[in-house]
Amino acid sequence: MMHHLFDAAWSVPLRRFCEHLTCLLYPWLLVFFLPVALLAPEIYAWIGAAAHPDHSLHAKWPLFTLPMFYATAGLCFSVWWLLAARLRFWSLKQDETGSADCTYRMRVHSAWGIVAYAFTLTFGAIMWMKALQYHWYSTMYGVYYFAGCVWVALAVAYLIAAALDHRGWLYETMRGEQYYFLGSLLLAFTVFSAYIHFGQYFVIWNGNIPEETFWYVLRERGTWFAIGLVLVFGHFLVPFLALLRIDVKLVAAFMAPLCAWIALMQYFDLAFNITPVLHPDGFPWRWCWLDAGCIAFMGGVLAKAFLRDLRVHPVLPLKDPRLSEAVGLYRVPTPGFDPAVGAEGLAQGLISDAQHQ
Repeated sequence: MMHHLFDAAWSVPLRRFCEHLTCLLYPWLLVFFLPVALLAPEIYAWIGAAAHPDHSLHAKWPLFTLPMFYATAGLCFSVWWLLAARLRFWSLKQDETGSADCTYRMRVHSAWGIVAYAFTLTFGAIMWMKALQYHWYSTMYGVYYFAGCVWVALAVAYLIAAALDHRGWLYETMRGEQYYFLGSLLLAFTVFSAYIHFGQYFVIWNGNIPEETFWYVLRERGTWFAIGLVLVFGHFLVPFLALLRIDVKLVAAFMAPLCAWIALMQYFDLAFNITPVLHPDGFPWRWCWLDAGCIAFMGGVLAKAFLRDLRVHPVLPLKDPRLSEAVGLYRVPTPGFDPAVGAEGLAQGLISDAQHQ
């Protein structure tokens, strides 16, 4: 959505596989959410506590009720599916027609979609993660979750782009500036995520209100304190120092392990948020195999669906008028010149060259 709103050119080669990634939301991520939806009365203590004397629960009525839980889930998945489906639909439609109207339609969907996405992502983070401890208050939690999501998404995008480029699927469209910009965004969100983490902790520590401080007190027990230190140094300091140099952002052999490290740190961050509710005395190392198995299963299903979409549809937006600019070529418009046709010819030529490599 940011690509369309800013009318960016450098990110055009990345756009198509990012569209495929977002379309994994339906039906696959919705299917993976079903166990949470079905077991919600067992997972969340506040469900079914209509007559509960807890003031903090009544103050959040009707948000923390079972009907609202399902309504929020339905709203979030509906908005995300609509955005992902419409953006890819008009992107593929432009491959067929080359019409500038497709670009305008994607821009319109991105304009309302980025606002809707911000609200729905915040609702989802509150209802599915923060609500595990419903007494807790944090006005920064939506931004906290958003920063982590974008951080790991950029790492995944870098890995996929490097893999497709290595296989020749993005032949001559992935240049140094694309890798540099992705690495720079990774550095920016490393700092932004750390800022939000620290900001939330500092505000709660400074306020010293029991309804807020208990959340961090619980996470200083046992080995959770060590996990907190891992997040301080591993979630921020390691990637921050690693990404400071400009040249390393262009070296796939260096960035690939760093992106894997970022994914691992994001796992620890999610565990730090969720798992202390079930295991307050420390990180459950003996159950790591279960987390690894679930991640491997879901990752395998999503990877298969992603590769299928990648084979079915063109790997590049063939008639995007910004494609030629993305690869460093620019032609001054003249009467009768159609930029969409020029972009398609360029893309077809690049794909043809890649197939002969």
